[in-house]
Amino acid sequence: MKKFTFLFAIIAICIQTACLSSNDKNKEARSIAQIELAPIQVPIENGYARAYFASGCFWCVEAIYESVKGVKESISGYSGGHTENPTYESSNTGRTGHAEAVEIIYNPEVISFEQLVVVYFGSQNITQVNGQGPDRGSQYRSIVFYQNAAEKQIIDTIIADLNTQLDGQTVAAEVLPFQKFWEGEAYHQNYEKNHPYNSYIIGVSLPRLLKFQQKFPELLKEDVDH
Repeated sequence: MKKFTFLFAIIAICIQTACLSSNDKNKEARSIAQIELAPIQVPIENGYARAYFASGCFWCVEAIYESVKGVKESISGYSGGHTENPTYESSNTGRTGHAEAVEIIYNPEVISFEQLVVVYFGSQNITQVNGQGPDRGSQYRSIVFYQNAAEKQIIDTIIADLNTQLDGQTVAAEVLPFQKFWEGEAYHQNYEKNHPYNSYIIGVSLPRLLKFQQKFPELLKEDVDH
């Protein structure tokens, strides 16, 4: 009987190991793949640098950064995954590895990368895993992308400081080497500005934007209503 009990225990352990959720496997695969890759440095062009962030719905994040001084443009798209030419439909399956992301084109003489990271963490629920607010799934997970060692050090330092302020929780955002940004479909660009009466914009995106603006008035463009 003891032999059979031991055998059943071994079988149970094997089944438990084999039955890891697909989300866990995908997350592990993403992490391994990203660790092996060196970050891609995007060159400064005409005085403007670029930074990349993912934090829930890209409509929300795009609008937040558009209101920040020194930001020339915020573009919605996809990054962090393993497939070529992701689309809104494919990324929403959760199987591409990509998250809804934004490309921030900014003037580093007006606003620093460090300040952009502060904006990033200051405009989200930093402990929510795989999503922000009502948007749930790996395609909505939080990711901060770095292009060099200096940017990674800035990100790691800010996260370490935030973790000391959390009561038994930790910052949920992934920190990944930047590889490629895929620009999203045209109808996603400037979505909040172009669809002010959309129910999602009114109920989710606009409150998130206003909360950020009230928290960081010193970082806003002069022509922003707040």
